Amino acid sequence: MFLFFTIVQLLVAAALVVTILMQRSEGGGLGIGGSPNGMMSARGAADFLTRSTKWLAVAFVALSITLAALAVQETGSNEITSTVDRDVAAEPVAPAAPAGDEVPPATDGAPAETPADDPLADLIG
Repeated sequence: MFLFFTIVQLLVAAALVVTILMQRSEGGGLGIGGSPNGMMSARGAADFLTRSTKWLAVAFVALSITLAALAVQETGSNEITSTVDRDVAAEPVAPAAPAGDEVPPATDGAPAETPADDPLADLIG
Protein backbone atom coordinates (compact mmCIF):
# COMPACT_ATOMS: atom_id res chain seq x y z
CA MET A 1 0.00 0.00 0.00
CA PHE A 2 2.85 2.35 0.86
CA LEU A 3 4.51 1.71 -2.51
CA PHE A 4 1.24 2.39 -4.35
CA PHE A 5 0.74 5.73 -2.61
CA THR A 6 4.37 6.64 -3.25
CA ILE A 7 3.94 6.08 -6.99
CA VAL A 8 0.69 8.08 -7.01
CA GLN A 9 2.50 10.86 -5.09
CA LEU A 10 5.23 10.89 -7.74
CA LEU A 11 2.68 11.16 -10.56
CA VAL A 12 0.77 13.94 -8.79
CA ALA A 13 4.02 15.85 -8.15
CA ALA A 14 5.04 15.58 -11.81
CA ALA A 15 1.59 16.74 -12.96
CA LEU A 16 1.73 19.63 -10.50
CA VAL A 17 5.10 20.78 -11.82
CA VAL A 18 3.86 20.58 -15.42
CA THR A 19 0.66 22.54 -14.73
CA ILE A 20 2.54 25.23 -12.82
CA LEU A 21 5.07 25.66 -15.60
CA MET A 22 2.34 25.83 -18.26
CA GLN A 23 0.60 28.77 -16.62
CA ARG A 24 1.28 32.29 -17.73
CA SER A 25 3.55 34.08 -15.33
CA GLU A 26 2.60 37.53 -14.08
CA GLY A 27 6.23 38.55 -13.81
CA GLY A 28 7.39 36.96 -17.06
CA GLY A 29 9.22 34.08 -15.40
CA LEU A 30 9.15 30.47 -16.60
CA GLY A 31 5.60 30.54 -17.95
CA ILE A 32 4.92 29.52 -21.54
CA GLY A 33 2.28 32.16 -22.16
CA GLY A 34 3.43 34.97 -24.37
CA SER A 35 1.45 36.02 -27.40
CA PRO A 36 -2.23 36.84 -26.90
CA ASN A 37 -3.12 34.77 -29.99
CA GLY A 38 -1.52 31.63 -28.55
CA MET A 39 -3.24 28.44 -27.52
CA MET A 40 -2.98 29.08 -23.78
CA SER A 41 -4.28 32.65 -23.80
CA ALA A 42 -7.97 31.73 -23.72
CA ARG A 43 -9.74 32.44 -20.49
CA GLY A 44 -11.07 28.86 -20.29
CA ALA A 45 -7.58 27.38 -20.49
CA ALA A 46 -6.36 29.68 -17.72
CA ASP A 47 -9.30 28.70 -15.51
CA PHE A 48 -8.67 25.01 -16.19
CA LEU A 49 -4.98 25.33 -15.29
CA THR A 50 -5.79 27.27 -12.13
CA ARG A 51 -8.37 24.72 -11.00
CA SER A 52 -6.17 21.76 -11.85
CA THR A 53 -3.26 23.32 -9.96
CA LYS A 54 -5.48 23.76 -6.91
CA TRP A 55 -6.76 20.18 -6.96
CA LEU A 56 -3.33 18.72 -7.66
CA ALA A 57 -1.95 20.68 -4.69
CA VAL A 58 -4.76 19.38 -2.46
CA ALA A 59 -4.07 15.81 -3.64
CA PHE A 60 -0.33 16.29 -3.02
CA VAL A 61 -0.85 17.45 0.55
CA ALA A 62 -3.40 14.71 1.27
CA LEU A 63 -1.06 12.05 -0.11
CA SER A 64 1.82 13.46 1.94
CA ILE A 65 -0.20 13.18 5.14
CA THR A 66 -1.35 9.66 4.19
CA LEU A 67 2.21 8.53 3.45
CA ALA A 68 3.44 9.96 6.75
CA ALA A 69 0.71 8.14 8.65
CA LEU A 70 1.47 4.86 6.84
CA ALA A 71 5.18 5.22 7.52
CA VAL A 72 4.59 5.70 11.24
CA GLN A 73 2.15 2.80 11.35
CA GLU A 74 4.53 0.39 9.57
CA THR A 75 7.80 1.30 11.28
CA GLY A 76 6.78 2.99 14.50
CA SER A 77 6.57 1.50 17.95
CA ASN A 78 4.82 2.54 21.10
CA GLU A 79 8.08 2.60 23.07
CA ILE A 80 10.32 5.61 23.28
CA THR A 81 13.96 4.68 23.71
CA SER A 82 17.02 6.81 23.96
CA THR A 83 20.72 6.09 24.12
CA VAL A 84 20.62 6.41 27.91
CA ASP A 85 18.06 3.60 28.23
CA ARG A 86 19.98 1.03 26.21
CA ASP A 87 21.91 -1.70 27.97
CA VAL A 88 25.68 -1.80 27.62
CA ALA A 89 27.44 -5.14 27.27
CA ALA A 90 28.83 -6.24 30.65
CA GLU A 91 31.77 -8.13 29.20
CA PRO A 92 34.42 -6.36 27.16
CA VAL A 93 34.57 -7.40 23.55
CA ALA A 94 37.85 -9.05 22.53
CA PRO A 95 39.64 -7.48 19.57
CA ALA A 96 39.55 -9.34 16.28
CA ALA A 97 42.36 -11.80 15.62
CA PRO A 98 45.06 -10.40 13.32
CA ALA A 99 45.42 -11.81 9.84
CA GLY A 100 48.01 -14.53 9.52
CA ASP A 101 49.42 -17.03 12.04
CA GLU A 102 50.32 -14.50 14.74
CA VAL A 103 48.71 -14.99 18.14
CA PRO A 104 47.86 -11.78 20.03
CA PRO A 105 49.40 -11.42 23.49
CA ALA A 106 47.11 -12.33 26.39
CA THR A 107 46.01 -9.36 28.49
CA ASP A 108 44.47 -11.25 31.44
CA GLY A 109 41.84 -8.52 31.75
CA ALA A 110 44.41 -5.86 32.66
CA PRO A 111 44.01 -2.46 31.01
CA ALA A 112 46.42 -1.61 28.24
CA GLU A 113 49.39 0.55 29.13
CA THR A 114 49.14 4.17 28.11
CA PRO A 115 51.83 5.54 25.81
CA ALA A 116 54.52 7.72 27.39
CA ASP A 117 53.55 10.76 25.34
CA ASP A 118 49.85 10.64 26.25
CA PRO A 119 48.85 14.07 27.66
CA LEU A 120 45.84 12.61 29.49
CA ALA A 121 47.71 9.76 31.18
CA ASP A 122 47.89 11.57 34.56
CA LEU A 123 44.15 12.31 34.47
CA ILE A 124 43.14 8.69 33.91
CA GLY A 125 44.87 7.40 36.94
